Amino acid sequence: MGIYINPGNSGFAEINDQDYVDKTLLIDLINKTVEKKNKLTCISRPRRFGKSYAAKMLTAYYDCTCDSRPLFADKKISQTPDYAKYLNQYNVICLDITAFISEAKRQQASLRIIPNMIVDAINKELGTTNDNSTLNEKLIDFVNHTQKRIIYIIDEWDAVIREAQQDEIAQQAYLNLLRGWFKNGNFTPKAVAAAYMTGILPIKKDGSQSAISDFNEYTMIKPRIFGEFVGFTETEVAAICQKKNIDFDKMKRWYDGYYFKEIGSIYNPNSVIKAIDNDDFDSYWTETSAAEGLLNYISKDYNGLTKTIAELIGGLEVKVDTIGFANDLTTFRGKNDVLTLMIHLGYLAYDSEKKTVHIPNEEIKLEFQRSIHEVKHEATLKRLAESEQLFADTIRQNEAAVAAQIEKVHAEETAPLHYNKEDSLRSVIKLAYYTYRDHYLQFEELPAGEGYADIVYLPKHDSDWPILLIELKWSNRKIIQCM
Repeated sequence: MGIYINPGNSGFAEINDQDYVDKTLLIDLINKTVEKKNKLTCISRPRRFGKSYAAKMLTAYYDCTCDSRPLFADKKISQTPDYAKYLNQYNVICLDITAFISEAKRQQASLRIIPNMIVDAINKELGTTNDNSTLNEKLIDFVNHTQKRIIYIIDEWDAVIREAQQDEIAQQAYLNLLRGWFKNGNFTPKAVAAAYMTGILPIKKDGSQSAISDFNEYTMIKPRIFGEFVGFTETEVAAICQKKNIDFDKMKRWYDGYYFKEIGSIYNPNSVIKAIDNDDFDSYWTETSAAEGLLNYISKDYNGLTKTIAELIGGLEVKVDTIGFANDLTTFRGKNDVLTLMIHLGYLAYDSEKKTVHIPNEEIKLEFQRSIHEVKHEATLKRLAESEQLFADTIRQNEAAVAAQIEKVHAEETAPLHYNKEDSLRSVIKLAYYTYRDHYLQFEELPAGEGYADIVYLPKHDSDWPILLIELKWSNRKIIQCM
């Protein structure tokens, strides 16, 4: 049992407790690709969405040096036809690329450290010493010696692309390594049974990552058959809440918002578990580099981006064109590329049918709210101040000031053709009051007596502000009641 080659099942055993959410049917999807033409799979999803957990699970299942039957006997995968056929039947190379980058920095070494450490591990397994053999020659020897091909499990595959953006030599060396494994007519058919890679970014489209162009790709925009494994499903979260006696409606408001066709709602697993463990609903993205990244992206100076961010914070859905995104952190042609990147990073949720994005839940709304206060755009800061003043004027029942500000936003944000449409007026209200999250929760079409209230702002439990109920009338007058 090694670190990179056949690391065993201890990683999965550690997380396989009574609270483990059974995601083992992911294995069945990978089993269908093993030793097939479509054996290369790349799945991208945001930080803290369970990528490492999946890697540990797959490693435990395929690793031929351990017996994982006790770990999977009561799991969903054990009921599938091919369960026993592939269980503990392959050599596994399991790599966390972020760990290699950290080790390279510690040793002040290049990313050549990756093949060197793998060669050392093979020599240890085979009882051989360093010679003039290449890495792939060593791997072929290893496959021949064990009579078992290799399943590659690579976590954070794109870490080099993200963290060494300006180091073209390092990137090229890394991509050459992947090319040698997965696009080599002499090596790949002989040695590779399957590959499962996860990361944050999809595969780059400009040809520079042709080393991995043969991978079947599943992203936050098109997760396809892997949709239910991106995060926790609503059924899974409801079961957790019932078991732990947690308010499901509150959990949904804080961490729901991602939605995939035929799967339904998807939740951030890390945030759900942290909320339960800490008995506190909060944004746990601040524990990652996500918050700093959000500030960087919403500060970019692209035409229309400031207005779009204001619309998103106001609770609106915004049209986005995801086609043409370069799948990196440096190549941006305009606001559509920024919005597309934010989908992949998890800051925005994507509606594939309407081709729109929105801020998915209270957790991410809080991150936007924190970050927007740091943005140095005068227009954004002005919007913040005006919205905060509007709340003050509304609560004080300063009718003239409220009417003037709403009319100002109406004139700025609505095209003449749509000036009197109810949807446009609804958008104006949400934009005008878009700093509501300091004190309120926002609801639309809330049942009220025999009808529905257009927009309602209910005070948070720690706020002493009054309820705001907004009803849009066909006379184009906006009636705002403080209750």
